[in-house]
Amino acid sequence: MNFEKFMRCKTTIKIFIPLLLLSLISCADDAIKPQKISLKIKELPDQESWNAKVIFSDSGYVRTILRAGYIAVYNSRNETILDGGIQVDFFDKDRNHTSVLTADRGKVDDLTQDLYAYGNVIARSDSGVVLKTEELRWINSKKKIVTDKFVEITSPNEEIRGYGLESDQSLKNYLILRVSGRIETRE
Repeated sequence: MNFEKFMRCKTTIKIFIPLLLLSLISCADDAIKPQKISLKIKELPDQESWNAKVIFSDSGYVRTILRAGYIAVYNSRNETILDGGIQVDFFDKDRNHTSVLTADRGKVDDLTQDLYAYGNVIARSDSGVVLKTEELRWINSKKKIVTDKFVEITSPNEEIRGYGLESDQSLKNYLILRVSGRIETRE
């Protein structure tokens, strides 16, 4: 064997052996393999919206305007999740704005269109009545607001605290089920 053939063979071996070792090492290394992620399709929303505004109407008249930082619709659960702060403006049958409700988060039962609001819930009527609670439900079929939680209602004439509430959506006619305090103010 002459010297030139020997050098070419030696160079080929120098290149071939490291490549062979590298391929064997990479095949054995589990860290390089992609990880498997298991997703359950039923847990994913069918629709998502961010910084959304939804207008609900009946016979061409606006009844409610909903604003939310995040909305996720789950058709399989008949439920819409509201998060990132929510605001709901209510209108009466004569198209007049009656009240606004704000909360940290909520959900809508898509079958009944009932709204559930949670966290720092404040409802303000256009007549000056303010309702504060941690949780409430707006019953769409009756256009009523209900809760069994602690509530504070402030109006131009009085302040009432208690547990449980039933009210119309304009906060004109309300009933506190267990009053724990009342202050009447005179103008």
